[in-house]
Amino acid sequence: MSRKVPAVVAVVVDGAVTGSYRYTTLEDVTGRDHVLSASTHYLAVPGAGAADIDTVVLRAGKSTTHVRTTLSQDGEPKVEALFLLGHLSAPSGAPSWTSARLQPVGIPYEDCLPHAPDTDRIPATLMHQIQLRMEPQSLEFYDGRPQGVGELRGWVSLPGGEDFDPVSLLFAVDTMPPATYDVAFSGWVPTLTMATYVRAAPAPGPLQFVMDATLIQGGRGDETCTVRDSTGTVVAQAHQLAGVRLP
Repeated sequence: MSRKVPAVVAVVVDGAVTGSYRYTTLEDVTGRDHVLSASTHYLAVPGAGAADIDTVVLRAGKSTTHVRTTLSQDGEPKVEALFLLGHLSAPSGAPSWTSARLQPVGIPYEDCLPHAPDTDRIPATLMHQIQLRMEPQSLEFYDGRPQGVGELRGWVSLPGGEDFDPVSLLFAVDTMPPATYDVAFSGWVPTLTMATYVRAAPAPGPLQFVMDATLIQGGRGDETCTVRDSTGTVVAQAHQLAGVRLP
């Protein structure tokens, strides 16, 4: 089964659209209760304006559905994504198991500093449409003193006190400054490919995030994002490969 759905693409970063916004646009048309995972490849940079989304159901099972989507503009494919859709249950109690490598809970929301970057330095209008609070040491890159560990921590919330839901978690995992900024500030870091896992429906309130980078090589860097809700529950994880132009 396939269908074509019109869509509108928004400009959020220096005339281009971030990976997280494209994720959310694609997931909106797939129809099942919740997205459980999404794997996306960015073939070309979409611009502002109208777009078409083709969706193909690859398999519809009893508990999950596999869907392939293509976002195109003027007949040119821009984004390809594979979604696993199903029902997302609310977490009950502690996880069955966690690795010692899972990022720990950071400092409280109230102890983090508001961050609204100058658009002349970071051309990301998206960061002025959400509310970011960063741990103090994570903001040192902005003053030219990166820690050099490839890690940024803080909290993100939606404007007007709106709560996150499973769909907007796809947006949340890529709204923070890139972790590579903690190595060297390099301007826009475009996502090339991204995989996101939605682990639980978030509780009301802001989300706490940790962005990690482990390797910059050949003009590309990796980033891992771990997102917790206001109760400390891990609600989303994302891994991406992005272009990095070091100064």
